[in-house]
Amino acid sequence: MTTDPHDGTLVARSTGERLLLAVGLPVLAAAVAEAVNLLAPAVAGLPWAPLQGPFRLVARLPEPYTTIGAVLLGVLVGLLLALVAAAEEVAVRVSDAAVTITRDKAVRTVRRAEIGAVFVADGDLVLLGAGTEELARQSVDLDAGKLGAAFVRHGYPWHPDGDPHSEQYRRWVPGLPELPAAADALLTARAGVVGKDADDAAELRTELAALGVVVSDRDGRQHYRLSPPRRSPVPD
Repeated sequence: MTTDPHDGTLVARSTGERLLLAVGLPVLAAAVAEAVNLLAPAVAGLPWAPLQGPFRLVARLPEPYTTIGAVLLGVLVGLLLALVAAAEEVAVRVSDAAVTITRDKAVRTVRRAEIGAVFVADGDLVLLGAGTEELARQSVDLDAGKLGAAFVRHGYPWHPDGDPHSEQYRRWVPGLPELPAAADALLTARAGVVGKDADDAAELRTELAALGVVVSDRDGRQHYRLSPPRRSPVPD
């Protein structure tokens, strides 16, 4: 976390954390691949073990080619995972005037005057409006304590215990009459992608927020509460 008098406070992965991911993931993946290589002969001899074909194939290959291949494959997989982690890195800049959330090339800015509550719930950073409408929600792997310190430093209404409206949610079932028009169809569509397609689920959540329906996923089920419809995003 870094603070600049003009740009505000930036909460993001440290250089050490980035280095750990860039180096640690390939090393870990290589170690796992070599462990599988070493266990292949033993597993191939167990008639009840799954994936007998691949394990028998690996067990028949001569050394040191299997070790070299396993390590190289592990490093490659680890590097790909590190690249994905870098692409999905989230940075949050908090200033007296606004909050800017950056993920890869996507940038979202919310003005301070619009924000009525800030908290982390289920690994998501959530910004609510003065009418409890959801202004922004972003999955983050940042330290909640650092996020809270940044928001408190700049005078935002930070809620360290999570969603202050958590008791207002009701479990969604199809056909509820109190829901706005089109919300039921969106919730039905979202129920089919929760846990399968995070981007699609997030997009449908945004469409529901625009209708005044705030969604919370609990134990694989959608829960909702009503709020004023969300205003259009602030242009970046």
